[in-house]
Amino acid sequence: MDNILHRKIRVGISACAYGSKTRYNRKGWDLVSEFGRDMSNFIWCPLCPEVMSGMGTPRSQIRIQGESGRDVIEGRAKIVARNGDDVTEDIMFASNLCMDILRRSEVDAFIYMDGSPTCGIERTTLKNNRAGKPPGVFGAMLLEEDIFLIPALSLASPVRRWDYKRRLYAYVWAKSQELSNKNDLYQFWHNVKFLCQELDEKESRVMGNRIANSEFSPELAAELKAFVTTLMKKPSTLEKIKNRLWKHYVYIKKTQGAEISEIMEPQDNRNMHHIAMELEAIEKFAFTNDVLFGSMPARSR
Repeated sequence: MDNILHRKIRVGISACAYGSKTRYNRKGWDLVSEFGRDMSNFIWCPLCPEVMSGMGTPRSQIRIQGESGRDVIEGRAKIVARNGDDVTEDIMFASNLCMDILRRSEVDAFIYMDGSPTCGIERTTLKNNRAGKPPGVFGAMLLEEDIFLIPALSLASPVRRWDYKRRLYAYVWAKSQELSNKNDLYQFWHNVKFLCQELDEKESRVMGNRIANSEFSPELAAELKAFVTTLMKKPSTLEKIKNRLWKHYVYIKKTQGAEISEIMEPQDNRNMHHIAMELEAIEKFAFTNDVLFGSMPARSR
């Protein structure tokens, strides 16, 4: 089963994380440049609900007056600017407009700026390490969509960036697969099972046993795809990533008789940048030699 993505992934992104100076204080961060050459694998759709509400930039800061952005959507809370203006209607209009744009753009993922009262999901403020009242208005809408969500600030970490990239590739690849017989199920599961086991070993073992012991049915195929695409949205941990890296490297050395100079011994100390370098080195070797790298089951052309 071909595990190469034959199209570019479409990614929506909070405009301030794309480098646009759209924050209330006319600031922004170019976080996507952290992808380096991988930037060309994506089609980008930057947007900012607060600017598109008509508030412009610079502008008065806004906050949720109520429990959360979800309550704003349901009419139990409102959005108030620091100057006292009620901007609920404007923010709701812009958030709905942004969702329409994302649907028209057929995005696979969205990179959101946490700490924003509109785009935030885990946080709606960056002050004093408080969470605020998450999710924000647009963040609550994003959570209702079947798309892959990435916190923008995670892109600053080379290992977390690699983790999100490989899981996004696997998510888009898995959604595109047609499973019409038992062999399709086996091939599909063979491609993704190592990453699934890394993310949730217990549930993945259960799914693997079901595939082995069940007859093919469209219902099982749909359940398997849903299981995989849902699991791909779950971040891994540094320890799991390092553990799987070494296991896959040992497999490559055994089956290919190859040494990869960038990869250090498990007990050696290294920083996050070197771990990312090791991951990219084994990824490059696997791609060049047509070897399945179980930690990254799908890849771009």
